[in-house]
Amino acid sequence: MENTLVDLQYPIGRPALPEGPLTAAERTVYIEQLAALPAQLTAAARQVGGVRLENPYRPGGWTGRQVIHHVADVHLNFYLRYRLALTEDNPTIRPFDMNAWAALPDIEATPVTVSLALLEALHSRWVTLLWHLTNEQWQRTFYHPLYQQTYTLDQALVQYSWHGRHHLAHIELLSREGGGAPTTS
Repeated sequence: MENTLVDLQYPIGRPALPEGPLTAAERTVYIEQLAALPAQLTAAARQVGGVRLENPYRPGGWTGRQVIHHVADVHLNFYLRYRLALTEDNPTIRPFDMNAWAALPDIEATPVTVSLALLEALHSRWVTLLWHLTNEQWQRTFYHPLYQQTYTLDQALVQYSWHGRHHLAHIELLSREGGGAPTTS
């Protein structure tokens, strides 16, 4: 059972951050993944349907609704981290409690289409920024106090692209036979 839970929690595996600068070709792959995410997530949510989005994708996991709103919340923060790193010298970013955010009342009250539309606009803006960064700008950094680690924007690109694909895979789990985590009766 343990392997099944790990696979459901990390269906695409864990990210591997680069130690050095990415090549232009590598950046292109990750930027294109970010650019494609809103449409892919929207298509996956439609495939699952509204009722099954209320199911968790794994035992003890968030519902599809929570996942979609989480991606919008977190990607807003990711975009702001880029802007901070580009305009300040190694800024310390502000971590937040994702589980507390997922439990806020707007998660249940807001249709997922609102967060999907937000992601579409946000990623359009973010990807435009990414396409225009210089090699020097990609090496700018921010500090994450929770992990006590400094990240380059190249490393953040890999992490953030993975984050979107990771949660897309969670939504896709809900479209499989059974539509999510088994329920107990």
